[in-house]
Amino acid sequence: MQSNLAKSFLSRGLFANPFLRSSFHDYSPEPCYPIPNRKPKKLTAEEAVSVVKSGDTVFIQGAAATPRGLIPALAEHGRKSSLKGVKIHHIHTEGEAEYNAPDLTDVFRSNSLFTGANCRTPIAEGRADFTPIFLGEIPQLFFRGIIKPDVSLVQVSPADSHGNHSLGTSVDCVRAALIHSKYIIAQVNSRMPRTNGDAVIHESHFDAVVHCDKELPEHKPKPLSDIEKMIGKHIAENLVENGATMQMGIGAIPDAVLALCGNHKDLGIHSEMFSDGVVDLVERGVVTNRLKNIEQGRIVVSFIIGSRRLFDFVDDNPFITMRTIDFVNRESVIAQNPKVTAINSCIEVDICGQVCSDSIGTRVYSGFGGQVDFLRGAALGYDGKGKPILAMPSTTKKGESKIVPFLKQGAGVVTTRAHAHYIVTEHGIAYLFGKTLRQRAYELINIAHPNHRESLEKAAFERLKCMPSRD
Repeated sequence: MQSNLAKSFLSRGLFANPFLRSSFHDYSPEPCYPIPNRKPKKLTAEEAVSVVKSGDTVFIQGAAATPRGLIPALAEHGRKSSLKGVKIHHIHTEGEAEYNAPDLTDVFRSNSLFTGANCRTPIAEGRADFTPIFLGEIPQLFFRGIIKPDVSLVQVSPADSHGNHSLGTSVDCVRAALIHSKYIIAQVNSRMPRTNGDAVIHESHFDAVVHCDKELPEHKPKPLSDIEKMIGKHIAENLVENGATMQMGIGAIPDAVLALCGNHKDLGIHSEMFSDGVVDLVERGVVTNRLKNIEQGRIVVSFIIGSRRLFDFVDDNPFITMRTIDFVNRESVIAQNPKVTAINSCIEVDICGQVCSDSIGTRVYSGFGGQVDFLRGAALGYDGKGKPILAMPSTTKKGESKIVPFLKQGAGVVTTRAHAHYIVTEHGIAYLFGKTLRQRAYELINIAHPNHRESLEKAAFERLKCMPSRD
């Protein structure tokens, strides 16, 4: 059984061949046209989620759009109805993630396609799953039938006068999930901003709606440390050019870069996500998107995380275009923009340039995200001026070096040493592209914390059987 949303697209042949669909660089699903004489049921959260039964597969929208009005009701339904073997798929969700409660281990099993704090312990304890996957490829899980949602839970803005809702702050993989869902439950929230582009969906494609107004979870900017400011200074002053198209991952370091780009000109944004720092640059006239080749004149983004100020900024703002993640993160799309500058954070780098970004040893911390998607897009930039950048403080909070002879046992390599170009710490910039192993070790040791350079040099000699060298 297919949802009406799936039928409406498949009837037009748009998704008959998902492999062919992936090859279209200008792919953008049209807003769903109205289905005549069809309206969703208006239900309470408890009534709506009661459709979930044992063995079902459930998809949940994530990030700031996590439907917090539905998730607690789903968990309680599972508990009271003694459900068994319900699979839940999602990128990182906000809130308590009640489906991960220890007493619900036999009821629900969560699968994070990118994880957050509310899933780390269940994954570490074997009560939940984690799938390593590039963010831009997540929609293929649905198009190829690897994940087949029986029920999807999403959060949307109220309908406009034509019955069109908006997926608001998170389009990412949501549209692919909905197209392949048998039953769709929408939490309608007046606090959800109305965004444009691929976010639009007509009410007739929902099976049930639950009206529940809640403030969206916020990630407010935190004061930047001196180390973060120094890293931001290195990048903003040496690697970000006027007219660059920028991508920023999540965290303080991308925020620090943006905070120091106030004197730049004609920057563009093509990024899987952005946060509050972009708003300041738009208001100062720094971000114009004037020189971009893809969606010229508009910010392109797939999901948004930040404060209420950010949500209000994107609300009904035609300057912002929400696109699906398989478009935004496609290397061939990214590469068409000028001076693509991809700025991402990481956890650990070994002296040969292997990068761990998703785990601390064996403990899963986050996910692959869009890091490699954008590092490759920047490296393959058609104008030859792209800059793939990875940045981190040189030490942990405990003073341990984050540049290491070997990655921790069990650490996941997200970015290979062949993918690594620029590595930045508060002590400088290491450029690794085209460098030998001993040259890489030399460059990385020079941006390590001074307290660790001697031991790293000795470890490099033991590993490489020669001294690190510039030449």
